[in-house]
Amino acid sequence: MLLSFKSRRVRAVGWAIGLLASLPALIPSSAPARPAAYDSAGPSTTSVNRSDVSFRGGDGVLLHGTVVAPSRSTRPVPGVVLVGGSGPAPRQEYTQEAEAFARAGIAALIYDKRTVGYSKMHRDFSLLATDALAGVRTLRARPGVDPAKVGLWGFSEGGWVLPLVASRSSDVAFLITIGGPGYTPLRTQTWYLAVHLRHQNVSGSLLDTVSGPAAHLVDGAGLFPSAGYDPVPALERVRQPVLAFWGEHDTQVPPRESSEIFERVLARAGNQHVTVRFVAGGGHNGHRTTDGFDHLGGPLLGGHPLGAIVPDYAATMTSWVHQVADGRAPLSSAAAPPRQALTSRAPTNGAWYEANALQWVAIAFFLVAFAGYLVTGVIRRITGRTKAKGPASRSARLLAATGLVTVLGTLLFTVTVFATSGQLIGPVLVGRPLPWLILQLLAVIVVGATVATATIAWRNRRTPTSGGLRIRVAMAVAAGAIFIPWAAYWGLLAC
Repeated sequence: MLLSFKSRRVRAVGWAIGLLASLPALIPSSAPARPAAYDSAGPSTTSVNRSDVSFRGGDGVLLHGTVVAPSRSTRPVPGVVLVGGSGPAPRQEYTQEAEAFARAGIAALIYDKRTVGYSKMHRDFSLLATDALAGVRTLRARPGVDPAKVGLWGFSEGGWVLPLVASRSSDVAFLITIGGPGYTPLRTQTWYLAVHLRHQNVSGSLLDTVSGPAAHLVDGAGLFPSAGYDPVPALERVRQPVLAFWGEHDTQVPPRESSEIFERVLARAGNQHVTVRFVAGGGHNGHRTTDGFDHLGGPLLGGHPLGAIVPDYAATMTSWVHQVADGRAPLSSAAAPPRQALTSRAPTNGAWYEANALQWVAIAFFLVAFAGYLVTGVIRRITGRTKAKGPASRSARLLAATGLVTVLGTLLFTVTVFATSGQLIGPVLVGRPLPWLILQLLAVIVVGATVATATIAWRNRRTPTSGGLRIRVAMAVAAGAIFIPWAAYWGLLAC
């Protein structure tokens, strides 16, 4: 997926090939049955032709791709343009899907995603939609392709892109999505992180911190591109037939919630040709997996297996395309969604203390008070001035040191969780990554040092002490007092 910090996520090391080939690929539905397999005696073929093409996308950028088409056909065939997920998304990543379409008598265009105007820190769905539409027009112009029957297939991030394309042009005949997100990129990413952290045996407050204050701060700091993009308005404008898949073991997009959003929004918009299905034994990309975290079989990309495409997934989408191309688009139906381990949550509920401005003010005050106390002491030593001493100076130094490390460490660690998609969290002890456990212990020390410093300073308030030291201690105590509710909000004082 996704999304972002969301560039293409670090792929899991591959496991053994096989085991799931005989499993049924789609969860059965109480709604109308899925489209029957297209008659193999028709346009299906076992061999394909490949032709390299180039076309101009948005901003005039030159995009390169390959058309994978049936090698034999007596009449113009339907076509589909494949739109990749987040990150680099080279065309090789979608070769299995393109070949499945071509062998079923459907021409497929796969292309390398743009590298200009797209990066970890910048994402423009509208620009990606312009690229996809240029691909549609390129395929429509190919000899042997029926220009009235060219649609789009989109994976993950492509689920945000496709509705934009369809809402802009009647050139798009249909949409197929796999792992399409129903929520904003930020909410989708926090769900993904929570699922992957739990898979690493993480429990407790860190899950809430990642989905709440950390997500809110990352968003407010502009570190997550297109964080608040809402896919609903574009979905409401889709009138073309839609086939929406989610893997039974999708661990990057909440499958049950996303499917319900697609179904509800498209029905409300009056679209009567929406088919919702789930790939049994399939991961986020509809390829074989045991739990969504491994990839079984398939070709290697960058040294990692992509997972073999689940046969019934390919058969269902190719037969559905032929039904649409023949003017027999199925009426809306939805399969029962699979169990979803976690329910997603919005990154913020709008409480006053979540305001980014307030958070940054608090963080700035911590840095000034804690670092100021320590830096002043170092300067006095370097300049040879007499070291200021007072009854509370020792506990104040402990407060300043642990407070500064805890605040900076919390920000660094939570941003790292986002930046690495939850991969580099260290060993997990008692349900906590070691860095987070250390930060929680430090937070407890900060609370204790705040109480101790304030108590000592109050008891010795009449003891002669330099005015500068009194101010520094008062600042440190004030920062410690504010730190306590801040740490509670960030989950540092929770189990």
